[in-house]
Order: sequence, then structure tokens, then C-alpha cells
Amino acid sequence: MIDWVPVVFVTFKVLIFGTCMFFAIKWHYDQGKKGADRRVLLRKSAMVVAIFLVALLLVGLFTFGLANMLGMDLNL
Repeated sequence: MIDWVPVVFVTFKVLIFGTCMFFAIKWHYDQGKKGADRRVLLRKSAMVVAIFLVALLLVGLFTFGLANMLGMDLNL
């Protein structure tokens, strides 16, 4: 019985990811047909990049702060 657990989980994972990828591609394709304004698109993509960089900085600072608090050696 235990031999079927990985088979079932991997099959389920492939089906879920495949379905999600199909709908993500379809949604992006449909959004591309709308023809958004180029300035709005550039502004939104710059905002997403800025949010990503701030989140990356916060995660890095949190990680180094936690490692320092736990007494890990962070010297290179």
C-alpha cells in the first residue's frame, strides 16, 4: 500500500500544476489581447520590481539578523 503513495501524490501534483499553468497562460494570453497602455504597463512593472527588491532586502536583513541573534559566525 505504501508503494502507491508517491505515485498518487506525484500524479496529483502534475495534474494540479498542469491545470494551473494552462489557466495562467490563458489568462496572460487574454490580457495581451486587451492591449494595455504601454506607459501603464511600464509603471506597473517598475512597481513590481521595486516591491520585489524591497522584499528581498527585508528577507536578507531578517535572515542575517536571526543568524546573528542565534550566534552564527557570519564573517567571510
